[in-house]
Amino acid sequence: MELDIYDCQILKLLQCEGRISNQALAERVSLSPSACLRRVRALEEAKMIVGYCALLDARRLGFSLTALVSISMDQHTPERFAHFEAKISKIDEVLECLLLTGQSADYQLKIVVKDMDAYQELLLQKITRIAGVSGVHTSFVLRRVMDKTALPLREVFSSRCFPSHKAK
Repeated sequence: MELDIYDCQILKLLQCEGRISNQALAERVSLSPSACLRRVRALEEAKMIVGYCALLDARRLGFSLTALVSISMDQHTPERFAHFEAKISKIDEVLECLLLTGQSADYQLKIVVKDMDAYQELLLQKITRIAGVSGVHTSFVLRRVMDKTALPLREVFSSRCFPSHKAK
């Protein structure tokens, strides 16, 4: 799908204001509501928009501990990785699972839990019981300095969507 300036503006606005009405979105990007809705649907069908969600405040909901967990695997086989990924994807406290290269660990997990007791329970009863996990190293987040969900669209679509952006 070839994106133009309207598509880029729609993507930029939706990723920051997911609850914006189609009418308001159309006004902000200078399109008619029907044209705007057609474009949004086309972006969804092209899988450039993969979903909509509400961002929740973990602390206010009782999740006061965030951990970054590095996982090492005993074998580096597609079957072992597939098994781990299937098991870890079923654990609600795991917000993110990344397969890594260039580190001593194979995976990095981002986990939220209520407290240290909840983390210990999760670690000992679920994570370390997954076949193939040979090492775990945990770092605890002291403070979120920055926490974004918006992609840097200006960098990706600079020439055709943001004409005033100077290429480096």
